[in-house]
Amino acid sequence: MRIAVLGLGEAGGRIAADLVAAGCDVVGFDPARRPDGIACADTAVAAVSGADVVLSVNAATVALETASRVADALSADALYADLNTAAPDLKRELAAALPVSFADVALVGVVPASGLATPALASGAGAERFAALFRPLGMPVDVVSGEPGDAAGLKLLRSVFMKGIAVAAIESLTAAEAAGVEDWVRADIAGVLGESLLQRLIAGSKAHAARRVDEMHAATVYVQRLGVEPRISAAAAAWLEQLRDEA
Repeated sequence: MRIAVLGLGEAGGRIAADLVAAGCDVVGFDPARRPDGIACADTAVAAVSGADVVLSVNAATVALETASRVADALSADALYADLNTAAPDLKRELAAALPVSFADVALVGVVPASGLATPALASGAGAERFAALFRPLGMPVDVVSGEPGDAAGLKLLRSVFMKGIAVAAIESLTAAEAAGVEDWVRADIAGVLGESLLQRLIAGSKAHAARRVDEMHAATVYVQRLGVEPRISAAAAAWLEQLRDEA
């Protein structure tokens, strides 16, 4: 199976490396990165030429532009899977813009740590095919529907909780530091969440603040569209913007 991976950052690079280790024929493209051990094309169009599967793992902000750029170069029977965290509407735009089978894939774990073993939700016309191809490679894939955007929506709803917990901990500890009681407050929170999870939530929020800002803005719009006031989503986005600007 020949797989094109568009985007070779932390997530895409790890997935591409795992696919190579699993025996797949992988060609990557990233305008800024060429990781060791991964064959890289000079353009996105060259990367997708002849590919059985295309994985878009770049960023929601460039997902539609990337899909439009490579659309005419895709093989008629190719499967295009978008793994970016994005709003459901964007996933539907992608499905409409591509002349091949499309899978909306939402990764619901820490990809740099888990790689190809990261649990995934899949929806869209190509969801079942994506699951059939990637489950044997070690990815736990849960097909949620045949409609693009459904997997993305589920992940955003999960993100309201996960990112909300993370920024709540950060706000609590920041205030505790100002009050001179950080050690006590941290120990108390760790007693509920566990120290390892607390540290992962804090470190991850700081390290990936820029990407998570976009995620929480998408969550804010989605929650509001569902008729719910997005208080937590908006607050999380604001905290992540501050962390991004402080980095």
